[in-house]
Amino acid sequence: MAVMAMAAALRGPGGRFRWRTQATAGGVRGSARGAAGRQDYNLLVIGGGSGGLACAKEAAQLGMKVAVVDYVEPSPRGTRWGLGGTCVNVGCIPKKLIHQAALLGGMIRDAPHYGWDVAQPVLHDWRKMAEAVQNYVKSLNWGHRVQLQDRKVKYFNIKASFVNEHTICGVTKGGKETLLSAEHIVIATGGRPRYPTHIEGALEYGITSDDIFWLKESPGKTLVVGASYVALECAGFLTGLGLDTTVMMRSIPLRGFDQQMSSLVTAYMASQGTRFLKHCTPSRVQKLPDGQLQVTWEDLTSGKENMGTFSTVLWAIGRIPETRSLNLENAGINTNPNSQKILVDAQEATSVPHIYAIGDVAEGRPELTPTAIMAGKLLARRLYGQSLDVMDYSNVPTTVFTPLEYGCVGLSEEEAMARHGEEHVEVYHAYYKPLEFTVAERDASQCYIKMVCLRKPPQLVLGLHFLGPNAGEVTQGFALGIKCGASYEQVMRTVGIHPTCAEEVAKLRISKRSGLDPTVTGC
Repeated sequence: MAVMAMAAALRGPGGRFRWRTQATAGGVRGSARGAAGRQDYNLLVIGGGSGGLACAKEAAQLGMKVAVVDYVEPSPRGTRWGLGGTCVNVGCIPKKLIHQAALLGGMIRDAPHYGWDVAQPVLHDWRKMAEAVQNYVKSLNWGHRVQLQDRKVKYFNIKASFVNEHTICGVTKGGKETLLSAEHIVIATGGRPRYPTHIEGALEYGITSDDIFWLKESPGKTLVVGASYVALECAGFLTGLGLDTTVMMRSIPLRGFDQQMSSLVTAYMASQGTRFLKHCTPSRVQKLPDGQLQVTWEDLTSGKENMGTFSTVLWAIGRIPETRSLNLENAGINTNPNSQKILVDAQEATSVPHIYAIGDVAEGRPELTPTAIMAGKLLARRLYGQSLDVMDYSNVPTTVFTPLEYGCVGLSEEEAMARHGEEHVEVYHAYYKPLEFTVAERDASQCYIKMVCLRKPPQLVLGLHFLGPNAGEVTQGFALGIKCGASYEQVMRTVGIHPTCAEEVAKLRISKRSGLDPTVTGC
């Protein structure tokens, strides 16, 4: 086989790997081309997502010879996309745009209250929205290609697997093989949605977040299976676009998030028309003669079996790292046998010192685009820029883009009490009503803010949780203060911008420990 012959050329007497470099004033540079057509690089990045691209571009700016290897395996439904990874193609970007489309629907319904003569009901055109979103995503794909070219980063659209600790074999869609080697290798392959393959018909008839954003036609009546943020975000915008949507949850929503906030998220979604099947698990999906999908599920509370018919079944039950096809054992890279994620240290290094892993593929890292980007940049600076800065994964802000957005930073109430003890934690909270909800007489009963603090003065803020409009924008601002060690008193002395939702954070005066009911704050 060609790979075996080429790999053999990389090894000297006794089978030892021959790594050849030449020193330059700008650092260690790989030779232009190695044995058997092998190309050598200072840095080889496997994965063209946000973290991998950030690392590659940073290293190139520091004068290194860099290559990026990226390949998208089509989903079981045949969906594939271009350079940029999950966030750009099937994650944050299309999700936020379709979320915005759903929010616009709500604003149109509010418009008559503000004097706009808008005929009701207003119908939504999925095809037109999808075309606009998909065209924008394609422009980002092209933009990433151009950026790599501008920075002289070599891009290979090949599927990579390790030959040894310095070399990978890449295979094109047509089956052509290429060997690439590098002094340092970064694995940034991310993850893909998990399918419940034990459920009859799940793989054949279901879709995932890999597919929903690339559908040309409306998914119609949809069953979303799962309770993750992906499940709730997708269900939220589907309902907002006027589609009949049901969420099937086995246990609790938003596991890992503050559970009081999570319950308010689902309560608001239910009030907006999303149906929830709680404590239920699907057992079978069958395709009917008319093309509809008949789903059978078990109610875990009653033990009864139920059935329902849907146009689309969307699985959102978690993600698995893209490590299985990398042949990590050839390089001696250790993984967690349960999660299949790559084990890394504080420097992002794997069990092989010159091989690193960043982003969703690494064990114990938040599955968030901004953390992968920053981790990638910092790694490149440590390797080639004489920096010592490591990634700080504490107090990372995030937002769940459900119809009523949930932003948070720091510890949940449960985490704070587990870490510090209930007697050492003070929680300030309040319901509030956004001004923009008043004229349209929108329900604001789930708009809620909670600040988790240490009880001992000066009451260091451990976590902030915000449920309401523009939660991401609000949380981002307060995240800086919390990152810098803000106290409750400092937040209370911060002058709010009136009349905004964000100012309500600086008006939290009621403690859960006091026994008082939270009140609606206002002018």
